Amino acid sequence: MVGMARVSQAQAQENRQRVVETASRLFRERGVQGVSVADLMAEAGLTHGGFYKQFASKEALVAETVGTAYEGLAGRLTDYDTEHPGDHGQAVGDLLDYYLSPGHRDDPGHGCPTTGFGPDVAREAPGSPAREPFAAGVQGFADWLGGTDDENLVELSTMVGALLLARATSGTDLSDRILTAARAALAPPGGRD
Repeated sequence: MVGMARVSQAQAQENRQRVVETASRLFRERGVQGVSVADLMAEAGLTHGGFYKQFASKEALVAETVGTAYEGLAGRLTDYDTEHPGDHGQAVGDLLDYYLSPGHRDDPGHGCPTTGFGPDVAREAPGSPAREPFAAGVQGFADWLGGTDDENLVELSTMVGALLLARATSGTDLSDRILTAARAALAPPGGRD
């Protein structure tokens, strides 16, 4: 073992976290199929061979990345509530202002996991390990919106659809119009309760 330094458990955990964070950004920017394991590890500053010491497969990484991304989203949603104690309607309004903004549209790598991972998860086979954390994340996001289950699903679907279309038409006037129209459609008359 002379000359071969072993990585401490703490360093191994830090490396794993770096891979998950890097994968989360790259998968949302380029899509899962657009990121090879070699590209991912190079971007994370680690060796290609180190991947398989940390993860059973790329599919396992995708599932972990989806779950971790939704945990991050849940934390951000809690932050909106903390900024507006007792006024969840204002918290949702602030989220909508951000969610349907050019800034969010133009930063998919740090944006919503629903829009970032949705197209890839939709192409996965039934039973894919990414489907369960994705479905749980979507349900949690919808529940946070605060209406009835059906109202939440419609609101979330409008938000996600608008953001996907705005990203697909980015650089055109249509993109900004989509964001503006969706935000207006989601603003109830007289504001939120």
